[in-house]
Amino acid sequence: MAADAVVATYSIVACDLDAGQWGVAVQSKFLAVGSVVPWAEPHVGAIATQSYANPRYGPDGLALLRDRKSAQETVDALTSADEGRDERQVGIVDAQGRAATFTGSGCHDWAGGRTGDGYAAQGNILVSRDTVDALATTFEGNGHLELAERLIECLAAAQAAGGDRRGQQSASLLIVEKDAGYGKLSDTVVDLRVDDHERPVAELRRIFGLHRELFGTTPPEDWLDVDPKLAEELRERLAGLGFEGELDRAFGDWAGTANLEERVDGVERIDPVVLEALRKGRG
Repeated sequence: MAADAVVATYSIVACDLDAGQWGVAVQSKFLAVGSVVPWAEPHVGAIATQSYANPRYGPDGLALLRDRKSAQETVDALTSADEGRDERQVGIVDAQGRAATFTGSGCHDWAGGRTGDGYAAQGNILVSRDTVDALATTFEGNGHLELAERLIECLAAAQAAGGDRRGQQSASLLIVEKDAGYGKLSDTVVDLRVDDHERPVAELRRIFGLHRELFGTTPPEDWLDVDPKLAEELRERLAGLGFEGELDRAFGDWAGTANLEERVDGVERIDPVVLEALRKGRG
């Protein structure tokens, strides 16, 4: 394999069984790392394949997990069938939250992994093992966070601990949950990629904030009733943005233009995030 094909990186695969979510977060001195490393399927598992990555570990590993193989059994099956395993690295979490990680003897130092309840952390060409330890301890210490935010915190802590000794370039975050994606018609809850950036983890955090603004949820009890006064304000603001006519139609047209349609459910009540966006004149 060509030398420039190495996916030297650090990653964490993890799950939140209570939320029914599985995910992968990864950072590397490698262009568009999110196109190679992360794989996940709800109620099946999550996989990170890296270090002279074998992309077949993704679909083949998910197939094994779908057949009720454990994370360790899946790692064993993938690596035993791969003549290039000495240069590979892979981390897997299965449907029950069991985890396994593998680092081939030919991976570039520092290389290794660590597992715990519901996660596998691994990396290669790292400054030291402190990077993987930071992934693990940060995951363990942030169980109060939703999985996506928890994994971003892991990447940030790992970078602060040293990260990839070649530097930074790309990062990605993948979170899956059954029927919880866009329009409840997809299993992909979050799929964000920073392909080439001087500070990819910081940029990933920024675009995740945008993702949460557009596609997040506000508890129903925090929504506002649209009384006559607020309805008049909505009409005026919508008209100022070029959306006139019946309020419900104008409001829906604006929300779609502003990419906020996932936060709209009629016009009798309004999500405060949507109201703030309208007041700022987005669209």
